[in-house]
Amino acid sequence: MSSKFESSIRQIPHPQTAVYNMLSDLSNLERIRDRIPADKIKDFTFDSDTISVSAPPVGNISLRIVDRDEPKCIKFETEKSPVPFNFWIQLLPVTTDSCKMKLTIKAELNPFIKGMVKKPLEEGIEKIADALQAINYGDGQ
Repeated sequence: MSSKFESSIRQIPHPQTAVYNMLSDLSNLERIRDRIPADKIKDFTFDSDTISVSAPPVGNISLRIVDRDEPKCIKFETEKSPVPFNFWIQLLPVTTDSCKMKLTIKAELNPFIKGMVKKPLEEGIEKIADALQAINYGDGQ
């Protein structure tokens, strides 16, 4: 059974292209490494297309960017995860200097697993949205 989890829509005070350029190259995560809570996330590694973390009690998770629809959407797919899922970052322009962002996770979950992961996923997607909203995207360079 397919389950979908969405973040609240976030306003970002930076141009859509600057946000897209930053988030579509995962090596830019170096800029926010210090904001990641070490007690929640371990073994945080990344390159331009992949990100891997160890998140107790969930375990090891690796995501790869599988589609870039510039400047609107970045789609990720799990390479390694206890529960396979897809993850999207959607960006829509509001003005020339701001945009809206929404995060979506879609996973195939049986009712038992869904009951266990629903709350952590809902909280997790909002925390990811918080972190992405707080980035200073500057000029996207």
